[in-house]
Amino acid sequence: QVQLVESGGGLVRPGGSLRLSCVASGRAFSRNTMGWFRQAPGKEREFVAGINDDGSRTSYLESVEGRFTISRDNAKNSVFLQMNSLKPEDMAVYYCAADAEPYGSSRRAVDAMDYWGKGTLVTVSS
Repeated sequence: QVQLVESGGGLVRPGGSLRLSCVASGRAFSRNTMGWFRQAPGKEREFVAGINDDGSRTSYLESVEGRFTISRDNAKNSVFLQMNSLKPEDMAVYYCAADAEPYGSSRRAVDAMDYWGKGTLVTVSS
């Protein structure tokens, strides 16, 4: 079975940094778009960052542009999210996601993704 497992969440002060990791298993995703989404209490799950098959194209939610960096290591079937200058509004459960279709849709939407991790909680508080 396909599994995506996130790690790296935790408590950080405003202005601090965290690095999230996601390791996929069950199939290779080297030809697939992967991304990170987040969901805060009472809010809809939203797109945060996406990356295409070889990492040549990335996309970000405007509010994290310049602070977050998505990357991937296809040899390890993994994707990462480096989060810098964290703000309280970044607090959420962060989910790793993957598109089942090779070279599939670039839509920045929850329903564009087929596989999801269980999430890792990021808390930003002083």
